[in-house]
Amino acid sequence: MNLSINGKTELFGIFGYPVEHSKSPVFQNAAFSHLGINAVYLPFSVKPEDLKNAVEGIKALSIKGVNVTVPHKEEVLKYVDELSEEVRFIGASNTIKNIDGYLIAYNTDAYGFIQGLKELIDDISGKKVLVIGAGGASRAVVYGLVKEGVDKIYISNRTPKRAEEIIKDFSKLSRFTEQILESLPLSNIEKVLKNVDIIVNTTSVGLRDEDRPLFDYSKIEKRHIVVDIIYRKTPLLEAAEEKGCLWQDGLPMLLYQGARSFEIWTGKKAPINIMKKALLE
Repeated sequence: MNLSINGKTELFGIFGYPVEHSKSPVFQNAAFSHLGINAVYLPFSVKPEDLKNAVEGIKALSIKGVNVTVPHKEEVLKYVDELSEEVRFIGASNTIKNIDGYLIAYNTDAYGFIQGLKELIDDISGKKVLVIGAGGASRAVVYGLVKEGVDKIYISNRTPKRAEEIIKDFSKLSRFTEQILESLPLSNIEKVLKNVDIIVNTTSVGLRDEDRPLFDYSKIEKRHIVVDIIYRKTPLLEAAEEKGCLWQDGLPMLLYQGARSFEIWTGKKAPINIMKKALLE
């Protein structure tokens, strides 16, 4: 990757804390280089108490766009000028575009999740889905699934109130949303496994070896499609693989959300294969 930095180089980046582990600079810079765009993408470690100043810095330094990752995705909405439709429903942003000092917040996580899922299954419409977790990632996943026309989404969370909040917030998304979405206690997951086609984990369970399983993974069936948005093969995915399921970790979602951010910033089609190669390397 040849980056030639000069007086006309445009600046992009990612705000997070911590952010050193981010894979985004690797594939975003590969995309800029491949298309001959004079730009560089850098990680910015932004402490929560510095977020407002950092967002002001986007304008002051003429940074063209940033991705936003944990823990800033919700808080950042206070400091931008405009929210896209998906951000208004999801309540979190992972992408900001700077147009001459006017900041627009987008959320490309929903798009990224759906594009990744379509690597496993062409048509998601009419499917029944179990989504575990009710945080920002869950909201993006649910938004994408509703937009794709799924038949049913069970949202299962340790705190049922958070799942119920998603249902309430999404009630205006489609006139059928309240029929599509249902809150489900974690203890009842195994009762609905027979009804669902797709299982999605949006929680951090599986990151640590000592994490307890979300449910009895032996109840997974070969016909299930299993997605875990963590960037590694978790015990849930290992169980899915043993059963012969189609399965996926979080890397496709990361790739496609980043590609969509790239397109929002540049107006150019993202070179997916180049980005994917850089990410996997």
